[in-house]
Amino acid sequence: MPTTRQAQQISEVIHLEAVLNLPKGTEHFVSDLHGEFEAFDHILRNGSGRIREKVCLLFNQELSEAEIDELCFIIYYPEEKLDLLQQAAPLSEAWWTTTIKRLVEMVRFSSMKYTRAKVRQAFPKAYDFLLEELIYPYDQETTKQSYYQQLIAQIILTEQAVPFITALAYLIQRLVIDHLHVMGDIYDRGPAPDKIMERLIHYHSVDIQLGNHDIIWLGAFSGSKACLANVIRICARYGHLQLLEQGYGIDLTDLKTFSNQTYQQNHPFYPKENPYETLPDTSQEEAMRIQQALAIIQEKLEGQIIQRRPDFHLKHRLRLDKIDGHQIVIDKTAYPLVNCCFQTVDPQAPFCLTEAEAALIDDLLHQFQQSATLKRHMDFLMSHGALYLVYNHNLLIHGCIPLNEDGTFQAYTFQNQQYAGKELVDFFQKMIDTAYQAPEETEDYATDCLWYLWCGEGSSLFGKQAMKTFERYFIADQTTHVEIKNPYYALRANETVCQAILDNFGVTGKNRHIFNGHTPVKLKKGESPIKGNGTLLVIDGGFSKSYQKVTGIAGYTLLFNSFGLQLVAHKPFINKQLAIQNNQDIHSIKQVVDRPARRLLIRDTTLGQQLARQVTALQAALSFTE
Repeated sequence: MPTTRQAQQISEVIHLEAVLNLPKGTEHFVSDLHGEFEAFDHILRNGSGRIREKVCLLFNQELSEAEIDELCFIIYYPEEKLDLLQQAAPLSEAWWTTTIKRLVEMVRFSSMKYTRAKVRQAFPKAYDFLLEELIYPYDQETTKQSYYQQLIAQIILTEQAVPFITALAYLIQRLVIDHLHVMGDIYDRGPAPDKIMERLIHYHSVDIQLGNHDIIWLGAFSGSKACLANVIRICARYGHLQLLEQGYGIDLTDLKTFSNQTYQQNHPFYPKENPYETLPDTSQEEAMRIQQALAIIQEKLEGQIIQRRPDFHLKHRLRLDKIDGHQIVIDKTAYPLVNCCFQTVDPQAPFCLTEAEAALIDDLLHQFQQSATLKRHMDFLMSHGALYLVYNHNLLIHGCIPLNEDGTFQAYTFQNQQYAGKELVDFFQKMIDTAYQAPEETEDYATDCLWYLWCGEGSSLFGKQAMKTFERYFIADQTTHVEIKNPYYALRANETVCQAILDNFGVTGKNRHIFNGHTPVKLKKGESPIKGNGTLLVIDGGFSKSYQKVTGIAGYTLLFNSFGLQLVAHKPFINKQLAIQNNQDIHSIKQVVDRPARRLLIRDTTLGQQLARQVTALQAALSFTE
């Protein structure tokens, strides 16, 4: 007879071996959210259309299209939808009973490929007993039929129908998507990245691949004044200073005073047209002056980094020292300057902050690092985020892997050590970790590397030869605005190059892929998100409203379930309130990208590999004790 401990180990081996044969859960991939909270939240609630698919499979023969729409929106937005329905007309006991039964069926259907233990863990505690009884009924059609009917009747009688339906709806959302991958650029352009971060913090299973816009927020919090200047400038440029003031509690009073006293009317610095709201004239004027102030402070701070870090090889990007009156000389060519606002630039020391500028940036950095909400968000980015992830035989990266024209890995030297490919990205990751652990260090090498990740030629997040912020602001000749992309973006159409990248990152498996964000797919111009003969998928189709006129689409997402990969193209999301009122879902088009020869099981996944190692260890322990 085995001992109690041996019996427990044997039981665990049996359990794990069985789990390995369950179908893999559904992964959901999103990228380049850019502060678009409402559209992102809706995509999260409907599982990129996966919930509607399941509702149709279950009830297509029973419900009309309008009834399916209503049921879907009860699942997506239970509180708001139930409130609207009750305002329109009293809901009968029969309606409540039928709705609860349908949602219970949806929970059963959505939980079929999970163990009961996993489903039970997802139950809201207030209703765990009721859910257990209703979801796993025995003798429902005979002995216990009246028991189950009475359970539902009592839920309605005790006025628990609304909270119970709400609990069922969120349980369905949780079960339909097993794990979420956010492939970068949560921040900038859109108005509510803070709301996205709060949503992610409370999501049941998520990882993040850091994007270039995320890195400047992390850099600012880690002590990089140059990253901080970029963050504030971009908020002013897109008319979202309220994100800093209301979202993160940053007091901009001194900055506004300085900007108003120092800078004049300068029309090109007014915020970009805001697709979310029309800013009052005073807010637009404040943003216009703040953007000028931060554009100059940014140029000075970036110049300081370039000068103290010669191994960044960015000396050619210095600009303030090349201004000559009303023109600037670049590569022996003189260009007239436009939109000038260089009144704080000392020609004898062009990269030195004035006393007022230095005091401002020091105060703003202190406020950033003391913001409790921002700290919570940045801590979450660090605990759940990284520059890349190898997961289930796929490589997830936001930007690029720098390449030479011939497809070989481009090498860069930092602190006398050369890096290329995976080693380069690992070096950058080490710098992020180091800088974040010492936010009081503002001019150390690691902190400067976070700024380099934002705009350096060798950055895996930037992927261009140079960022032309100065030229776009101050030089009219548009030939100077061109930002040349790294060869990676052309070469990723080559399957051989993609396979070499996968090899370099140690990605194995027959159906391995690279998943990429960062570059909006210009569907209007016939561009495809599928590259390298299906080896690489780009899932940034333009969540940001700023991009949609160019892309003709409102974002790509990706679903990876036990049957394979589905690329999902989304039409624009207009308005949450109208969507709920009219049951108006985001119109999505799914395209099967890769369908494996057999259904994928947990044993085929990264989690399965971990569980298999546990089985091996348990079996070895049992053998040792025999």
